Amino acid sequence: MFVFCPYLARLLAWTQQAGGEPSCPRRHIPIEVSGWRTSLTADNDPANGLLTLRDFLRFAITRFDAAKLAYGHGTANALDEAAFILLEALHLPIDNLDPFLDARLLPQERRRLVDLIDTRISTRKPASYLLNKAYIRGVPFYVDERVIVPRSFIGDLLFSGLFGGGEGALVSDPDDIGSVLDLCTGSGCLAILAAQAFPNAQIDAVDLSPDAIEVARRNVKEANLEARIELFQGDLFAPLGKRRYDLILTNPPYVDAQAMAALPPEYEHEPKMALAGGPDGLDIVRHILREAPKRLHDGGGLLCEIGTGREILDAEFPELPLMWLDTENSDGGGFWIAAADVSWQRNPRPERGPGPPPPRPPRRGIPRPGPPGPRPPPRPGGGLGYPPP
Repeated sequence: MFVFCPYLARLLAWTQQAGGEPSCPRRHIPIEVSGWRTSLTADNDPANGLLTLRDFLRFAITRFDAAKLAYGHGTANALDEAAFILLEALHLPIDNLDPFLDARLLPQERRRLVDLIDTRISTRKPASYLLNKAYIRGVPFYVDERVIVPRSFIGDLLFSGLFGGGEGALVSDPDDIGSVLDLCTGSGCLAILAAQAFPNAQIDAVDLSPDAIEVARRNVKEANLEARIELFQGDLFAPLGKRRYDLILTNPPYVDAQAMAALPPEYEHEPKMALAGGPDGLDIVRHILREAPKRLHDGGGLLCEIGTGREILDAEFPELPLMWLDTENSDGGGFWIAAADVSWQRNPRPERGPGPPPPRPPRRGIPRPGPPGPRPPPRPGGGLGYPPP
């Protein structure tokens, strides 16, 4: 369907009249789109020529595609990115674009949208940093450049059939979870979601970065969860004394050195310490795996996101029956292991004599995941959010 755009119509008319250059004798604004540079008058400013949300959606997608932006911070393509920017900037529901497409915008709204679109292109900052907002499962979180943009698939898993009780669930009853640890909490998003998923749990959240703890503290306060979530600044388990937990959640830094060297500009705005996981991306994951047995209650478990390191971990820890978990947006990007399957590591293993290696410990009732529970209404974006290596 053809949609008339008065901005483009005026530009074409003026260009034809002047033999290729606008002839209107007004203040000129230089504009560059994919290598083509022209001068547009103030009357020809997109903030004046574009009137409806539909106009701005088309305009933003065209410019984002021309600028070859990278995505992955909650959105997967130019359409989702444009929709998120427009709806969030206008304080509209981010999961429901259609009712507002033909709404005419006020002059100050149009100016703000043009500025955001220009800034997204010129700075290559993820949209969530420009708007100080990110969402997981429709829950809003404040973010800025002190933390990575939240995008962990663990948020979806916590509300799936895996943790909702019933047949095939890893947690038979969410109400029975009394203590949760969120390692590498960043913005505090997983700690806050865990408080929703496990209503009787007290939650500890740890991050090495003092700046990240300040952002997490703001989100915890806005969620009114200060009585249930305690924040710790320090290196993984170090600030926790001898505390143990029913459930440990972690989305640690896991980007390998090769991928770090090839990150698109958008990812360079995020704290490197929150992304870099060493040469193969698994330095911190290894530390967590070795320490977790001493930190889990009997009957508990560890849920860890690792990105693309499945083959490496399976080869390095063949004795661990790691259960690799898939979601709609990830394939084996994280694992679950029950305390029963790592509890034997709490004591040093005896030296192995000659002969074949002993068999792996049994799974002791770790079920394969059943079908996921109901998902929220579709919203822009999703996925692990890191570029392929």
